[in-house]
Amino acid sequence: MDAVNITLELAVQDPAGVRVAREVGAARVELTQALALGGLTPSPGTLELAVAEAGESGPEIHVLIRPRAGGFHYDADEIAVSVRDIERAVAAGAAGVVIGALDSAGALDLQTMARLRDAAGEASVTLHRAIDVTADPVVTLEGAIGLGLRRVLTSGGASTAIEGIDTLRALVAAAEGRIEIMAGSGVNAESAAALAGAGVDALHFSAKRTVTGDSAVRMGSAADGVGGHEVTDRDVAFAVRAALGL
Repeated sequence: MDAVNITLELAVQDPAGVRVAREVGAARVELTQALALGGLTPSPGTLELAVAEAGESGPEIHVLIRPRAGGFHYDADEIAVSVRDIERAVAAGAAGVVIGALDSAGALDLQTMARLRDAAGEASVTLHRAIDVTADPVVTLEGAIGLGLRRVLTSGGASTAIEGIDTLRALVAAAEGRIEIMAGSGVNAESAAALAGAGVDALHFSAKRTVTGDSAVRMGSAADGVGGHEVTDRDVAFAVRAALGL
């Protein structure tokens, strides 16, 4: 197929993931941890080494700021933690942060979002998939535009981006170039071309595989007991790139 004009962003959890992002030609990484939980704020050490790995010629490092798993309505302590994490991420060299906060009614919390945006200073700010659990993603998009955010990461209000492709098209139309629309969640080699065809500005994907443990001793309350950990798979990342003709 002919190559498409689209930006790639890789969700990674460590410096090794940054290396894969560089190889695959991603413009950005979303640096996170605990992808199995939807992503949480990465550790300072992880950020420091990721920034060093990217250097001046590698992908931009954008840090997910999410203090806990679960929903996106945060109390005062969680907001305060997020502000500190944003300030420290930017000071450590992050080019941007990825944020999202909802109010008690499930709408975009404009006051909290403005506080988090302001903590980022001149760094790029992305609204994450909190938009996908709001009642009307298009209305939420207007809130993000009003806040002056750079982009929105969204699956179109569905569990995967390909399932939400009609809403993604509606978001692209509503954005009218005022904000970038980045499709994410479940993006793989099978869905990448169709999503690009929806007119989104960027694709966000993790290209991950799971490394499982073999201990019978439970280490937490997760259903699988021991579980495993996820790593960025170079072959999976390049398969997405190839599907786009890049």
